[in-house]
Amino acid sequence: MDGFKKRLSESVQLRLSLALSLTIVLVAVAASAFVFVSALDEAHELQDDTLRQVAMLYDRQHMTLHYPEGPALEGDDEESRVIIQHLTDGSQALANGDETLPLPLPATLVDGLATVNVGGEAFRVLVHSTSRGERIAVAQEVGARDKDARESAWRSLLPFLILFPVLLLVVGDLVRKLFRPIASLAAEIDRRGEQLLHPIDEQHLPAEVRPFVVAINRLLTRVAQAMDGQRRFVADAAHELRSPMTALSLQAERLAACSLQVSARERLLPLCQGIERSRQLIDQLLSLAAAQAAVPRPQARIGVHAVYRRVLEDLLPLAEQKHLDIGVEDSADVQLLINPMDLFTLIKNLVDNAIRYTPAGGTIDLCLAQTDTCVCLQVKDSGPGISVEEHDRVFDPFYRTLGSGETGSGLGLSIVRAIAERVGARVALGFTDETSRRGLCVSLWFPCARG
Repeated sequence: MDGFKKRLSESVQLRLSLALSLTIVLVAVAASAFVFVSALDEAHELQDDTLRQVAMLYDRQHMTLHYPEGPALEGDDEESRVIIQHLTDGSQALANGDETLPLPLPATLVDGLATVNVGGEAFRVLVHSTSRGERIAVAQEVGARDKDARESAWRSLLPFLILFPVLLLVVGDLVRKLFRPIASLAAEIDRRGEQLLHPIDEQHLPAEVRPFVVAINRLLTRVAQAMDGQRRFVADAAHELRSPMTALSLQAERLAACSLQVSARERLLPLCQGIERSRQLIDQLLSLAAAQAAVPRPQARIGVHAVYRRVLEDLLPLAEQKHLDIGVEDSADVQLLINPMDLFTLIKNLVDNAIRYTPAGGTIDLCLAQTDTCVCLQVKDSGPGISVEEHDRVFDPFYRTLGSGETGSGLGLSIVRAIAERVGARVALGFTDETSRRGLCVSLWFPCARG
């Protein structure tokens, strides 16, 4: 019960459906009661009118009365039949009930309708004075009349009984359809990537929801401006740091070319390594800022194998230092419609990441496959892999797996995800060897280019 109250207080749709349903129930009950009473009264009036018509027919046709003798006729219903007799014949009745005719009606009845008790049973009696001066009584049992009237009244309620549940279903479906644009809007926003901050289309939304969407669009604009400012700051800072780091690197190289004592050269080596790591970090920061920038890039059809070869040419010396077996699996080449630099940056970061985290003597494979709907690029290594719990965390900037012993920048997979989201690709992490849960397999799924 508490859960329902909480849902009721939080859901406008549920409150509206419940309010409309209760209104329909109350109106339906009131209308049904009114219709039932009206139909019952109308049925009684119709039955009284039937008694009048029988009396007028008797008078108009100048009929004579003969009380039945012997067995009743076939089809004669004793409860619902209409009885005609002279009013004065009531004093000659053979019984005090309705077992025989005439009925023991009192001769003092005045003309018109009256309800008379005959032997403990109620009769509706119409007394009529004919044109010949006779006073006749037309009677019918009240129980039969009431039964027929109730059946008629219940039949008049049948449309309400059918319409009521149908109306509840229609109202519930109508409320759901009225709120469907809001649910569709929520689903559309939920499907957006982190970098997709363009305004929401408000043209086809209800007027009551439009101010809320306008406010969201203003917020998205402010967030986009803040993120653009942040990216510009990172890019500008990295760009400004590049020149002094390059100068430091040149100075370190010149210093290394000089004759130094052994102790000085030992101290110079960590300095050079630190400068090189800083330069790589600056380059990665610039790449991340460029990947996150929502600037349209020219696209062209490019073969994936050609990009694989360029990446291997750049990173082969690093792989040879660790004696890694790196290569491209034999498969048919595939053309992708993409910005060439985006594809090169994607693959280079994945291969560089694999080289850094694969132990010496390991293997790295670059794979390519195509289906009817997409193209799959994979980079597999024989390293330790990444646990399932960390699959989402490793895409965060500067996050590095503990215990890896590597000193990378922690930006490689962040750059990969940023570019993948911008070009409409999907990134998935898995294990190269699913049985032993070893090795990292990074898959990039690109939709097939049309045309």
